[in-house]
Amino acid sequence: MSDRLLAPPRSAPFRRSALVGGALISLAALTVYAQGDAPPAPKGLPPVKHPKDNPPSAAKIELGKQLYFDPRLSRDNTVSCATCHDPEKGYSNNDQFATGVGGKKGGRNSPTVINTAYQKLQFWDGRAGTLEEQALGPIQNPIEMNLTLPEAVEKLTAIPGYKKQFQDVFGTDVTSDGIAKAIAAFERTILSGDAPYDRFKAGDKDALSEAAQRGMKLFFGKAHCSACHTGPNFTDDGFHNIGVGMDSKEPDLGRVSISKLAGDKGAFKTPTLREIAKTAPYMHDGSQKTLEEVVEHYAKGGVKNDTLDEEIYELKLNAEEKKDLILFLKEGLSSSSYPLVKAPELPK
Repeated sequence: MSDRLLAPPRSAPFRRSALVGGALISLAALTVYAQGDAPPAPKGLPPVKHPKDNPPSAAKIELGKQLYFDPRLSRDNTVSCATCHDPEKGYSNNDQFATGVGGKKGGRNSPTVINTAYQKLQFWDGRAGTLEEQALGPIQNPIEMNLTLPEAVEKLTAIPGYKKQFQDVFGTDVTSDGIAKAIAAFERTILSGDAPYDRFKAGDKDALSEAAQRGMKLFFGKAHCSACHTGPNFTDDGFHNIGVGMDSKEPDLGRVSISKLAGDKGAFKTPTLREIAKTAPYMHDGSQKTLEEVVEHYAKGGVKNDTLDEEIYELKLNAEEKKDLILFLKEGLSSSSYPLVKAPELPK
């Protein structure tokens, strides 16, 4: 029996359960709770799911926004969440890798924060089970923000404005749990929908140009994009080996280090395609600078390796079809109501 058969199919993962911290949990537990003061989801997107222990409020979201933009959560006061997930750059950083404290470089591209509210697991390898858990990861990472959680709490506690806000929002002093919940509450408001694609599907036949309509048909048909980029967020929330980097001497093996499933070797999370025109470069290693490169990668059938996903194969796309497909990605999935958030005034 091959290693591939030892793993569940990656093209339809986590339908009923998900691996979180090594434990299997039911996704039925992720119930839709009251929106509170959170903004409604844009057209084309479902309601956002809020954890029962972290309902949104205007004050909590504002606190999370301040923390998101505050470089004081890094050891040398130079790196914030927004440094690598910049609203002006598609909530990524338009660079191959993230740059942390002291100019240290990571080995993976900064994924966009857009619509992470809908994702079951976070990071390229899915090692975080919630946005709350994800929010604390970069703070502690030695090549990103490089603070221990006690140090982060101590720094924020020394800032009177934060100390007061934590009391107002959580009724406690500054805590790492509160930091995580506030940042996650803010990130759940970073939503992109109501794109030309959504308006076209709702009946506005002038929302997409004829070329973009041809590209849309390719996306859902011959180009096979929707095998993984499916649903309102254009992702199956799964992990796939599409061959990126697998021809290098020491490839990043991705999801397998978390799941321990042999079939997940070289597999990475399917990213949303919402606002894809703003989030270059692409892939987990930032190796592809343009959407033209991305389409060429898929057209040739990826990079062959022993766990290449079964959905990846050579596509018979001509030059005009490739052009139309790229136009759909750029024109159809870019919203005029892009969630551009400006840096707030930080507490003193």
